[in-house]
Amino acid sequence: MGLSVEKKAEIVKEFGKGDNDTGSAEVQIALLSTRISELTEHLNLHKKDFSSQRGLRKMVGLRRRLLKYVKRHNLATYRQLLERLGIRGV
Repeated sequence: MGLSVEKKAEIVKEFGKGDNDTGSAEVQIALLSTRISELTEHLNLHKKDFSSQRGLRKMVGLRRRLLKYVKRHNLATYRQLLERLGIRGV
């Protein structure tokens, strides 16, 4: 239940510094946000899928840690990223 290759490439192109920039924190946060939204839709249908709930919590925690990193190093990028992804009301 991962992202398709085309969708991942599109996200990397939009948020990355180059076409092959898959390791930057911004790209990782965008990919995680997409996976989190897809998994949330899945869990709305399958409420007792506890394994997926655990995976969702792990992804949310990882995204939170990456957002802390970006906030610590570049506040303007952090605010722009939150706005583009619609994560929090800033």
